Amino acid sequence: MPSFISGANITDLCGKLADNTAIDPKLYEKYHVKRGLRNSDGTGVMAGITNICNVHGYVMNEGEREPIPGQLIYRGYNINDLVANVEEDDRFGYEETAFLLLFGHLPNVKELKTFSSYISVKRDLPNGFVEDMILKAPSKNIMNKLARSVLALYSYDDECENKGLENEMRTAVSLIAKLPVIMANAYQVKRRVFDNQSMIMHPINYEENTAQCILSLLRPDRQYTKDEAQMLDRLLMLQAEHGGGNNSTFTCRVLTSSGTDPYSAYSSAICSLKGPRHGGANLQVINMLDNFKANIKNWEDEGEVADYMRKTIRKETNDHSGLIYGMGHAVYTISDPRAVILKKKAFELAKGREIEAEFRLLETIERLTPEIFLEMKGNTKTMCANVDMYSGLVYRMLGIPEELFTPLFAIARMAGWAAHRMEEILTGGRIIRPAYKAIAKEKEYIKLEERE
Repeated sequence: MPSFISGANITDLCGKLADNTAIDPKLYEKYHVKRGLRNSDGTGVMAGITNICNVHGYVMNEGEREPIPGQLIYRGYNINDLVANVEEDDRFGYEETAFLLLFGHLPNVKELKTFSSYISVKRDLPNGFVEDMILKAPSKNIMNKLARSVLALYSYDDECENKGLENEMRTAVSLIAKLPVIMANAYQVKRRVFDNQSMIMHPINYEENTAQCILSLLRPDRQYTKDEAQMLDRLLMLQAEHGGGNNSTFTCRVLTSSGTDPYSAYSSAICSLKGPRHGGANLQVINMLDNFKANIKNWEDEGEVADYMRKTIRKETNDHSGLIYGMGHAVYTISDPRAVILKKKAFELAKGREIEAEFRLLETIERLTPEIFLEMKGNTKTMCANVDMYSGLVYRMLGIPEELFTPLFAIARMAGWAAHRMEEILTGGRIIRPAYKAIAKEKEYIKLEERE
């Protein structure tokens, strides 16, 4: 029996679909449609109001955008102050950051201790979950497994449709606790099934915080230094939240506005983050860096680096996209505060190690990119490195496999997604439903026997 989805048949049908779907780009201007919910200057269309996070990269001066050093504000607190105070006290900060995002205020000593302890005891997965949901259905991509696992946890929750705020909060904190364990288990199963390597699954150490738990579960000997765990902790803090307009958070809010359950909303956010235009960008930086390393003889020679960058921009090298990954941001102009903090911490940890040379190569790329874009394209737009420029190399320095770069982003961002879901529940009030301009013309129906 011939298959409908086969060879020339499906190729021909898809070709017709493309023809029937084509839209003249000029129509977007004609109907004042803002593609991607973006204004003509690249800023986002205002779609809501939030108390959670402010991403600030410019000010409007007499109708014109004026670049300023980037600011990332969690619940009124500057990320620089949050990180600086945690470092001054020589402690970990992700749990405090998650508490701040979820409840709107900084925890006191008792609140932080209770919250952190609750996260630790909620790391356990339901009985049979690992066997039924992870071992029996391995995935090559850990993000898909994270999304599927979060959705599956609905079936293990007797209060899964309880939309009360207290139950929503319990669900959110439970997922913050469980995601590192799901990721580690999914990765080990992937290693055994698809990579033909040993599978090592450690029991949970309830004395460890989130950053420590991740390193402990991933490393065969469970050993890590305090500096390594704190480096990962800072990265989790920096990636915990980034405003309501980023793709995955907006996705979570859109689903929440429909009245769906938390597991559906959070799994959808994970699926959004998987996209290479969103959460997968740090891996693109790593791939670009590896390409540069392989083709530039002297990484310290700025002239040689610049020449190769010009070839890359001309689409002659790397992935032929013409992009310098890790550079530029939709909001930040002069600087991305996350990149500034991460770069400083990364160089401290890399100093004197072999990987320091790779960080210096990235730093050279960061420094040269604006002037080369100006030279080649006449681009005068202020451009800075974003957090993805250095996050992938930090993960590599910590011995974290590349397939876990984006899942770790999801683990960090879970706190932000949850905060925005709570805010949407409390303040949204309407289902999010933007409009699309229909341009299809009405057609006369053709009888089946008359169709070509």
